[in-house]
Amino acid sequence: MAESTDIVVIGGGYAGVMAANRLTRRDDVTVTLINPRPAFVHRVRLHQLVGGSDDAVVDYRDVLADGVRLVVDTVTRIDAAGRRVALADGGTVGYDYLVYAVGSGSADPRVPGAAEFAHPIATLEEARRLRPVLDAAPATAAVTVVGAGPTGIETAAELAEAGRTVTLVCGGTLGPYLHPRGRRSVAKRLAGLGVTVFDGPGTKVTAVTRDAVRLADGRELPSRVTVWTAGFGVPDLAARSGLSTDAVGRLRTDETLTSVDDQRIVAAGDSAAPSGLPLRMSCQAAMPLGARAADTVLSRIVGEQPSDLNQVFAGQCISLGRRAGIFQFAHRYDVALWFHIAGRPGARLKEFVCRGIVKHLAGEARKPGSYRLHRISGGAKRRQLLQAERGEAPTTPAAAERAV
Repeated sequence: MAESTDIVVIGGGYAGVMAANRLTRRDDVTVTLINPRPAFVHRVRLHQLVGGSDDAVVDYRDVLADGVRLVVDTVTRIDAAGRRVALADGGTVGYDYLVYAVGSGSADPRVPGAAEFAHPIATLEEARRLRPVLDAAPATAAVTVVGAGPTGIETAAELAEAGRTVTLVCGGTLGPYLHPRGRRSVAKRLAGLGVTVFDGPGTKVTAVTRDAVRLADGRELPSRVTVWTAGFGVPDLAARSGLSTDAVGRLRTDETLTSVDDQRIVAAGDSAAPSGLPLRMSCQAAMPLGARAADTVLSRIVGEQPSDLNQVFAGQCISLGRRAGIFQFAHRYDVALWFHIAGRPGARLKEFVCRGIVKHLAGEARKPGSYRLHRISGGAKRRQLLQAERGEAPTTPAAAERAV
């Protein structure tokens, strides 16, 4: 009887679940998913949890393959030499291959008072802690959302639509990813919801107090509840385990998502830094990276050379309350185009995407290997960036396109 290959996946988010499901396509592997929560967190709905329109969780039975063993615990250390991971409960789990998909959370705000008086919402626990705080505040109380990326915009719109008095502090540009036309559309919708937007120079937050937010230009905004959405950070598990990481703490890998330290460790999702050029932290990147990481492991099991990363981005979708949204289309190398879909069609498209995420994971659970979006070409841009980083002569666009 053939010996089984033991694979451990750390992290049960979009990348980890996709990787775990895909790995079950081989009968001679055992897959263990280690995650600190017993349910799957649908992170793209956390702003809805804050606003009271969704609980942002999905039962693992709906998205995880039957052949995956779920261990509800936290990995405290990776012993790469011994091929084992230590758990918070004192136990250990051995592996032949490890998929590192620990995801991301709230970044250290490094702003005086933010840790004490602002409420981050990058995790399920943080969003759940904010709900009773909002419920206890009068409907007319000033709510300030700090950060104007997708999470900040979505949270501000969700709360304003629910009747809250909301101020959105951008710290720079509203929706930095958006094309100017898309940005104007978002600004118009926010204004229609009654959201006051502070953007441009001087809007970086310099201090947070119990009842106010101070800006770099000296203005002080009253704030009964301050919601912090500015930036993401990654867990320090890789660094604590002696593995090579980038400045943010993401695991450093090559273009096959294999750790630069150990061929038995592969990374995926927000916690991966392939070739020092990590992708935008997003669900859109996480699931294809999870599929790519699984394919890398499966290739190594049979002694084949894994394929290089080949990522495509369609754009960015943002909900603007329950009745409007925007889908910002982009070049496949993740630069926004002039074209976008807004209003009710934008909301329907965003909801279609949110539902589609769960369907993709469930589909891979039922039929491992069926997910194929990670094989769509992202074009020559990444290869050109890597060549520039390494000081190599640029490849012609046609040749680079054929190589990805």
